Order: sequence, then structure tokens, then C-alpha cells
Amino acid sequence: MPYYIGDVIKDEKRLIARTPEKFRETGVEVRIDARVEEVDENTGEVRIADGERLPYDVLVLGTGTTPLMPGIPGEDLEGVFTLKKFTDAVRIKAWLREFPCRKAIIVGAGFIGMEMAEALRNLDIETRILHRGRLPVNRWDPEFSQIVLEELRRHDVDFVTDAEIRAVEKGKNHRLRLVTNHGEAEADMILMAVGVRPDVALAKQIGLPLGKSGAIGVNFSQRTVRENIYAVGDCAESFHRVSGRWVNIPLGDIANKQGRVAGRNIGGGTMIFPGIVGAQSFKVFDLEVAATGLSEWEAAEAGFSPAGVLIWGNAIAGSMPGNSKLGLKLIADRATGRLLGAQAVGTAGAVSRINTLSAALWAGLTLDDVGWLDLAYAPPFSGSWDLIHVTAQTLKRQI
Repeated sequence: MPYYIGDVIKDEKRLIARTPEKFRETGVEVRIDARVEEVDENTGEVRIADGERLPYDVLVLGTGTTPLMPGIPGEDLEGVFTLKKFTDAVRIKAWLREFPCRKAIIVGAGFIGMEMAEALRNLDIETRILHRGRLPVNRWDPEFSQIVLEELRRHDVDFVTDAEIRAVEKGKNHRLRLVTNHGEAEADMILMAVGVRPDVALAKQIGLPLGKSGAIGVNFSQRTVRENIYAVGDCAESFHRVSGRWVNIPLGDIANKQGRVAGRNIGGGTMIFPGIVGAQSFKVFDLEVAATGLSEWEAAEAGFSPAGVLIWGNAIAGSMPGNSKLGLKLIADRATGRLLGAQAVGTAGAVSRINTLSAALWAGLTLDDVGWLDLAYAPPFSGSWDLIHVTAQTLKRQI
């Protein structure tokens, strides 16, 4: 959606996988703008907001997430946005077209904050990020987060650290004013990008158990404790193949897979969702940023004895002209040498390395395995000893 707002994707129809009309051609009736207010298990019905009651034999909860809001005065003023769903993106883009927007403030420094900073700067909008911490995207190693911060500032994004927001008011020179512990800042739009939580209101109403993550507990078939109720997507848990725990990682590819599994089982087939390893990535200006598996903190929480090493190298062979600086961090268990996680940042090659290491995590490989993987070699893409090999062998020697 940030790429649509930033005019990289110009036609909003390209964001729609299938329209209600296309669904109807295959016998699927779709109701939009139809919020379910109640589920009555006794009668096997759902009640939507207009009072209509619809019967069901099987119920699938795909309620997604709810954006977190700071709970400050004025956060509901016109010009204050969240970005969670397609209609949010359409509203933001319409706002930018209708009102001259010279300044924007983003509250939060996660994925959405990074992608939206790039989108707004590409529209020549002066952009400021306010973050309660010291570095953006704290899922990554601080050394990598510092590189992301430098990339933001290189593209004239103002990054304010240790920020506490206190109120949104009407501005004088711009539409809005944000009151913070650092003073006041005016902008023509404010994006609240401080995170999301699973939307489990209906699940709670039904009495479905939630997992430790706060999302709906499911089995490997996406079925809840009720035989005829399934849950999929951002509102549901997934099994993490590295930690061995049930987690909630709200990403679109996970939701798509879970939806297919539930549909196959409801339709009479047999399918399980085998889990995730936590692969994720984003782009911010000229940087690729990616990670998979567990961080050192997460690994320790899961009962491992983690060790990590971070190495900077080149995404291409050293003999090739130019330099594609690439950083790679690997995390492994000291006792077994099992690979537990990986992170990468660079102008090229970061996502491809993390995809390779995601496959290694999926297969449960050790550092010995990873250090000798047979990878495709050509000077424009890597050295004969890839950074994956070098980093794995370095960490193996250290533990």
C-alpha cells in the first residue's frame, strides 16, 4: 500500500486480488462493508450490523488486526491516519490529492513507518518520524538499525528519538499540530504507525481460547477448539518451526497460506499448515532489509543458548567493479550449532541471502551445513565463498 500512496503503483485496482463480481462468477457471495456484530453458536448464525442474520455450518474467522492508537486527545482529527487496509491507502492518497501536503509526520519506526517515509519523500513531502526509542526497526541488530537510520537521514527524513506524543491539535501554518515532549510540530497529515494487535473481539465473544501471543489458538489445520470454527490470517497464531512455539506474526503471505489450508479442509480435503520461520523484509530507499528466524533475545526466551556474529562483506565478487556493501548476521545455538536466525542489510543481495537462510532454518540445518552449502556462483552475484559461507564458518569457530 505505501507503493500505491507513493505513486509507484498508480492503479488502485492492481491492489485488489479479486473483486466481489469475480467471486460471484465462481459461486461465492461477498458482502463488503458488512461488519459481524454477533455470532450465535446455538442457532448457527451470525448477525451483521444492519440486523440481518446469516446461517452457517462452518465459520471462518479472518478478522485481521486492529491498529494501535496512542490514546491521546485529537487522534481522531481529520488528517490523522492509520494504514492497515486497502481503504486506508485510498483515503490517504485521496487526501494527498485534495489538499496540498508539504509536511507529514509519521509516529512509529516499524515496517510501515519505513515504507511510508520513502513514499512520502518520493512525493517531495517533508517527512519527520517520531519514535519512542533510539533506533528504527529494533527487530534488527542495533548496527543494522543504525544503517537504516543513516539511510533515512541521507534522504532528508527527520528522525526524532525518545519521543512521547501527547496531543494532536489544529495547526496554524499547517492543518495539524502534534504536541510532544520535544515541543510542537506542525504537519498537513499525521500517520499513526505504532503497531497492530489481533482483532479477537468475536473470538472472545464466542469463548474461543487465545494463545500466549494474544491471537486465536488454532491447530495445524487452522481449526479452533470448536470443530466447525476456523481462524486464519493476522488474527490467528502460527507454529514457529525454530522456537517450537505458537506465535502471531501478521504478514500477508502467512494469511494467504492459512486461508488455503482452511479452505482445503472445509472442502473435504486434508491439509496442514506446517508453520513459519519468521521470514520478513522491507525496502527503504536504496536499502534491502531482511530477517528470518529468531533474534538472540527470542532464542534465549525459547530455551536456546544463542551466539551471534555480524560480518560486513560484498554482495558481489571482489574482482568486480563497484561495491555492494552487505551485512549479514547469523545466530546459532552454542550447544548444537543449529542455525536459529539471520539478519541482513545492504544495497543488494540482502533478501536473496535471507531467503536462502530461511530454507536452511526450515530444514533445521547446522552451521556446518550452512558453511558448505552449494550456492550458485558467478562474480556479478557473489564471491566463490559467499558471505553466507564466511559468516557461518566464522560463527562455528567462535562457538
